[in-house]
Amino acid sequence: MGSTREIKRVAIVGAGAVGGYYGARLAQSGMDVSFLLRSDYAHVRSHGLVVESVAGDFELAEVQCAESAEAIGPVDCVMVAWKATSNRHYEKVIRPLLHAHSMILTLQNGLGNVEELGRIFGAERIFGGLCFVCINRVGPGRISHTASGLMRVGEYCPDGSGRLRYLVALLRGGGIDCHAVENLEEAQWMKLVWNIPFNGLAIAEGGVDTRVLLEAPGVETRIRRIMKEVQAVASALGYCIADVFLEKQMAMTRLMDAYRPSSMIDYVEGREVEVDAIWREPLRRAQRLGVEVPEIEGLLAEIELRLEQRGN
Repeated sequence: MGSTREIKRVAIVGAGAVGGYYGARLAQSGMDVSFLLRSDYAHVRSHGLVVESVAGDFELAEVQCAESAEAIGPVDCVMVAWKATSNRHYEKVIRPLLHAHSMILTLQNGLGNVEELGRIFGAERIFGGLCFVCINRVGPGRISHTASGLMRVGEYCPDGSGRLRYLVALLRGGGIDCHAVENLEEAQWMKLVWNIPFNGLAIAEGGVDTRVLLEAPGVETRIRRIMKEVQAVASALGYCIADVFLEKQMAMTRLMDAYRPSSMIDYVEGREVEVDAIWREPLRRAQRLGVEVPEIEGLLAEIELRLEQRGN
């Protein structure tokens, strides 16, 4: 796996909002992209994919899609975009998509995903992508992209082969605003600066959007305290997340207006929430480091109570 090999075929696993959007961008550019679909399969096969985007609306009238990984077969790059709640299916779904030199790029939220993929398929295959994008699936085969679109990509086990540069160049050539990161773990904690408070409080406050959160009395102060705890854990790991980054996250969120975070949507629609990847695993790592994070602990307890009351 050390050498850079050409990527000709790509498979999107978990073609919801994130996978559907980025996969559609690559397919629009002319790349050979196959989408693994379940509930949307019949609709997308008949009607294609529609992307309503701040960067320009577009439609894919014909989409390469399948209901099983076996029907797609081995590809050069597997992009994993399903929720971390489905990770128990890694082996069954991803294995048929791999050949000896296939790369795996996970676009999943939270912590623990790259480690599990590396354990199952080999660490040298694994790349992690952090997606900074406001995007929702608004219907079968229909995606709404309202802001940003940045993707930051890093190697799980850097080997100096140039594979990361090649992958980033490929994604950029596919119309994705993609940038390489030297340290994937640091980038993951930077993403958690937003995900832990905003996805979490959107649930804890009863299933509300970002505008409601920022307008609710005392909630912005709480968001900032949670962000500082994430910053402290990152610091204990040797990563410096500057205060200005935290402020940029707040400013960016105000521009989102009434954005519905993905975990909030899962909560209000009765689906399983990525509690382990986004809150429990970061908390476990903080505890191992001896970093006190009472705000994150309290938030996790509130999320778990909400889910218990909902019956999940």
